Amino acid sequence: MSLSNAPTVSAFTDNRVIDAMIYHFSLQIAALFAGVILCLLGAFGFAMESSARDILAAFPRSRGAGIVLLSIDLVWSFWLVSTMEMGEFSAFRRPFLIILPIGFFLTLRFVDEFLAVRALGILALLMAEPLLDAAFFRYESSRLVLTVLAYLLVVLGLTWVMVPYKLRDQIGWFSKTTGRWRGVTAFGFAYGATLIALAFLCY
Repeated sequence: MSLSNAPTVSAFTDNRVIDAMIYHFSLQIAALFAGVILCLLGAFGFAMESSARDILAAFPRSRGAGIVLLSIDLVWSFWLVSTMEMGEFSAFRRPFLIILPIGFFLTLRFVDEFLAVRALGILALLMAEPLLDAAFFRYESSRLVLTVLAYLLVVLGLTWVMVPYKLRDQIGWFSKTTGRWRGVTAFGFAYGATLIALAFLCY
């Protein structure tokens, strides 16, 4: 490939990146956002161990938490369907916009078992997309720290939606001993701190 063609290829690649993006978050902003959330969760879990354990133990069967999280899922999904480029599926935009609130109310009416867990799983899937978008076509090896988190959210989200009792089991496992609890919360805080450091130093 000649050097004269390089700018054209680069411009074409940049256009592809722009067209593929949904959220248009920079890698730095995405890493900062994810890092702050992980640090806050880790710090709260470590510093307020007793309260955090009680909250987590009650979460899987909390209908109030399920309604709040499912409402966030509805608003986020409605916004996505309303604004995202759907290409050849654009004709289905209006039916999807009608189905979403209907599905929301039907879920509240008929899905009582682990509603909070299923709603959290949907939220995890929604959160993975902006993280992957931010890392799209970035070539730094350090981006993998963020993409690993995104794919972990995808795996956990699918698991919690399809097999919601797994979250109850997971909470029971790392809440069983003080060592496990502190290890998980410390790891979450350290992972978040790493993302924040990368956001300022590398991205």
